[in-house]
Amino acid sequence: MWKNSLDVLDVHCQGEIGKVIVGGAPAIPGRTLLEQMNHINTVDDSLRRFVTFEPRAHVAMSMNLLVPPKHPEADAGFIVLQADRAHPMSGSNCICVVTALLETGRVKMHEPETIVKIDTPAGLITARATCRDGRCVSVSLDNVPCFVEAQDQVIRTPQWGMVVADIAFGGVFYALVDSKQVGLDIVPENARALAEAGITLKALISKQVSVSHPDIPALNDVAYVMFRQQEANGVIRTCTTLKPGRVDRSPCGTGSSANLAVAHARGEIKVGDKRISRSIIGGEFTAEAIGETLVGNRRAVLPRITGQAWIYGREELRLDDHDPFPRGFALSDSWGSQVGELG
Repeated sequence: MWKNSLDVLDVHCQGEIGKVIVGGAPAIPGRTLLEQMNHINTVDDSLRRFVTFEPRAHVAMSMNLLVPPKHPEADAGFIVLQADRAHPMSGSNCICVVTALLETGRVKMHEPETIVKIDTPAGLITARATCRDGRCVSVSLDNVPCFVEAQDQVIRTPQWGMVVADIAFGGVFYALVDSKQVGLDIVPENARALAEAGITLKALISKQVSVSHPDIPALNDVAYVMFRQQEANGVIRTCTTLKPGRVDRSPCGTGSSANLAVAHARGEIKVGDKRISRSIIGGEFTAEAIGETLVGNRRAVLPRITGQAWIYGREELRLDDHDPFPRGFALSDSWGSQVGELG
């Protein structure tokens, strides 16, 4: 046991790694989780870099920081740490966090169902965990209200001409793009090409599209590009792309929520309807419209995302003053051509 260390649970959700820091992290300044996230992004990113860069991490993972909740109804709070920045919400990571909280006893488990309320920078999330024999066999997330910012937004690109995207909020803002527009099917062998296309599109979108959440003005950028592809029986194949150049291994909860908002706005689904989101490696989430509301003057849907996570280990990360790489490093051989943008 070391004097300065982080206690980490190894968790994945449908193949997407979402480790959870359960002990040893420093206190993050801020009156709200949004202020704490912004502190990480604008003032001190040392913890984020330490846990998301090599040699302690690799590109295809997130690290979730447990923090004391600020919301009076919440059982716990968390902030998503990724290689590019801290993010306000992630469905797969939230499922990892709820599973970790319950299976380690940090929140008391009740069978057959435990309700856990999670504070995030994007708002309060209600999770319903189906529990059996001391394990979470599924977690359903009642996500924040999700809405469409712009339908059929035209993006000018030098590589693919005019690309049409739906811009929607699912906990963060997404650009939702049919994959055929970039000439790619959502299959494992296209993962690198999809990742690079998504990062290229994100850079172009950031220059051409402005977004701002009506109630949370600090949420004001398109965080991800999600490619989508219609399959049989209403299934949507999804592929969310993330900096510095990789794809989400899970079906992506917030992206599936954003996609549900688009379908709702187009009249393709109504309250009570469900859709299956299937990832590039075949994992599945169920996305259900459980209600309607307004966000500002925007018609919004209330999504419920259901999936499963697994704890596969635990680790202790040592904070050593003599470590030559306290801020970590990333190389383009594994992190992709966008590695230079990470700073």
